[in-house]
Amino acid sequence: MYIPSHFDAPGIDAMHALMVAHPLATLVTLSAGVMDADPVPLHLEPAEGQQGRLYGHVARANPLWQGLTPGAEVLALFHGPNHYISPTWYPTKQQHGKVVPTWNYLLVQARCAVQVREDREWLRRQLELLTHRLEAKMTPPWTVADAPAEFTERLLGAIVGLELTITRLTGKWKLSQNQPLQNREGIVAGLTALADPAAQEMAGWVGRHGEPPSP
Repeated sequence: MYIPSHFDAPGIDAMHALMVAHPLATLVTLSAGVMDADPVPLHLEPAEGQQGRLYGHVARANPLWQGLTPGAEVLALFHGPNHYISPTWYPTKQQHGKVVPTWNYLLVQARCAVQVREDREWLRRQLELLTHRLEAKMTPPWTVADAPAEFTERLLGAIVGLELTITRLTGKWKLSQNQPLQNREGIVAGLTALADPAAQEMAGWVGRHGEPPSP
């Protein structure tokens, strides 16, 4: 992933936070010369390994896991907030017109060594951890134990677990840091004026992180 220095993620903690906030990753695999990409919710344990470890599962019928050898490299992409940026929001448009549209976004790319897990106790524990995290804001939260035991046991046989040890973590925070202050302020104002929750969220990101690169 191409990352100019001024768009580099602010650090591993920020990347971990985005991965937790946006757990539906795009998992890219290469097996027998065939590349595939699947959406997979992944649970992050940041303290495991040097850069964290990810846990998830896919349907046993999904061919994604069948050609994976132990330790094979896979790529997990975590997509954060994003929004189109119009050049009409730049005050410099009126000064010289040398402006173009762009797209702001946050993205984390995790290269991982994969292990396929089929043990039922491992799978149950992984489901409980993932569900506990995702149900935390629900009232009341649903738990795996809420489902009939025989139903859960049957479903455990229909999934395969994935354990992903992160070997390299990179992130891109493209938030108009390359623009002068007046343009960044124009972007925040333009996004804020839109009746769009995604625009409001991006306005906050640009306002907090849109600092120009060091000279």
